[in-house]
Amino acid sequence: MGQVPTIDPRLGIQEHPIRVLLVDDQRIVGEAVRRMLAGRTPEIEFRLCLDPDAAIAIAAEFGPTLILQDLIMPGVDGLDLVRAFRANETTLRVPIIVLSSKEDAVTKAESFAAGANDYIVKLPDKLELLARIEHHSNAFVHRLQRDEAYRTLLRQQEELEQLLEKVSEERQKSERLLLNILPKAVASELKESGTVRAMRFELAGVLFADFCDFTAISHTMSANELVLELNECFSKFDSITTAHGVEKLKTLGDGYLCVSGVPEARPDALISLARVALEIRDYITARRKEKIVDGGRYWDVRVGIHCGPLVAGVVGLRKFAYDVWGDTVNIASRLETAGAPGRVNISSDFRVHLPASAACEPRGFISVKGKGEIEMFFLDALDAET
Repeated sequence: MGQVPTIDPRLGIQEHPIRVLLVDDQRIVGEAVRRMLAGRTPEIEFRLCLDPDAAIAIAAEFGPTLILQDLIMPGVDGLDLVRAFRANETTLRVPIIVLSSKEDAVTKAESFAAGANDYIVKLPDKLELLARIEHHSNAFVHRLQRDEAYRTLLRQQEELEQLLEKVSEERQKSERLLLNILPKAVASELKESGTVRAMRFELAGVLFADFCDFTAISHTMSANELVLELNECFSKFDSITTAHGVEKLKTLGDGYLCVSGVPEARPDALISLARVALEIRDYITARRKEKIVDGGRYWDVRVGIHCGPLVAGVVGLRKFAYDVWGDTVNIASRLETAGAPGRVNISSDFRVHLPASAACEPRGFISVKGKGEIEMFFLDALDAET
């Protein structure tokens, strides 16, 4: 009898030993009941309350799984005490077995109406008393454990939702960080497959921008001023490239590298890159004028653009980066070096992809280290009238 079921600790269910509170003004009855309950395994905890006025306080402190209550006690109406148990939060659901000295249908009905769960003529047979105690106590304990499991599940659900929300936030942070490092299409491929295929592009534009007199001017600035100014410029460059769908690859000291038509080919890739170059030039020109008016020195910018085939891919295991390689990249770098402050220097290969209305100043063929002579133009505007 009375085997306690195995409890899964993950559900937060507690062990609840059977605790019987007897409310009876006769000590001899209390002793008789105590003996009936003694020796049972697992043990039944027993408490006798001789004073009905103290019954609710004792019940709150003892935490019974069942209340045995005498119906006839001096100075108190037994039915009123049953109602008082039912009105108290701590004993509201605790099963109550009423003990009476007589078998009377009316009294039974009144007891049940007051809130009693059972009715026994005292003193009952030991087996009957134990059976009723176990039946009502086990039902009460199961209800307690069900409520505990439900509360635990609710808490775990809330914790899981919070964890999922945190995981979602961390995933979004990781995705934003990844998109700061890699182009969107490349980042998607890396997330889906864990690798990024190297790809060859037959026609892509490459832009290098570099600040003129950077070293000399940077020596007149504090470290914080220098970094803040570079951040201001490169952040603006980033806004410009993003607005035109051009992919910024990296900064190299005071240099800036971006590409168009990579990692996805676009029919307007080279026109967009030209717009980026002109807006970078105009931004630095305007900022330089402001700084000079304020009495300071400021760098200018050289921009070089070339187009042609190149290879793109991701390199590195830690702090990996998306990069481009090939003659097209090298020539774009040479065009920047061969340019002039405040000008956008382009190759003839790039020029043929611009509209006929583009304002370009021919520079002729200029010798480039390692590449021989390359025909170059200064791009002033995409529309000769602007």
